[in-house]
Amino acid sequence: QVQLVESGGGLVQPGGSLRLSCAASGSNFRIGIMAWHRQAPGQQRDLVASMTSAGSTIYRNSVKGRFTISRDNAKNTVYLQMNSLKPEDTAVYYCNADDVEVDGWDKRVYTYWGQGTQVIVSS
Repeated sequence: QVQLVESGGGLVQPGGSLRLSCAASGSNFRIGIMAWHRQAPGQQRDLVASMTSAGSTIYRNSVKGRFTISRDNAKNTVYLQMNSLKPEDTAVYYCNADDVEVDGWDKRVYTYWGQGTQVIVSS
């Protein structure tokens, strides 16, 4: 069972920056994709950014050029550097990670979620 512990959320003024961290522990296999999602009140949870263990990234269009995802594979930790924050970035940010089991030709992916960290962008 993988545990994900997020940190770094808080209250910031528009135009400010925050850095989120998410550390994964308890993996029985290999941590694959790590990602950040967010959910604003009354809205669905959406992907913000993801990163494979090889370094390939995907970003939500609305955060491109402002947010940067990175990871330390040795520590199974993923980061989200958020710059030029806007009020519409306000949400609970969730980390998730895939624990990948490979057994010969078989591959199983177990997905785990953190509990979320609140980000509020307001003046």
